[in-house]
Amino acid sequence: MKLKVLSVAEAELGEAVDFYNAQRPGLGFELAAEVKATFRRIQLFPSAWPQFSQRSRRCVVNRFPFGILYQIREDEILVVAIMDLRRNPRVWNDRG
Repeated sequence: MKLKVLSVAEAELGEAVDFYNAQRPGLGFELAAEVKATFRRIQLFPSAWPQFSQRSRRCVVNRFPFGILYQIREDEILVVAIMDLRRNPRVWNDRG
């Protein structure tokens, strides 16, 4: 199934990559690789992860405190957020 990422989710990932690269050079790119691996897991098993809301599910990224908030649509998987799990989850309520 095709995976589409909302621009706001792409921006969240970009900010996180910049933050982690500032902490240690290359660490942000490691985060990006883990997010891509999580995208592949979601594509293979879209219904495997628990529901976050009535329409959305959340899959946790390995090694980093992030979750991928996504919706299963008829013809695609829509990534609506790349969540920093250290933040208040209400931040994403409008997108979930």
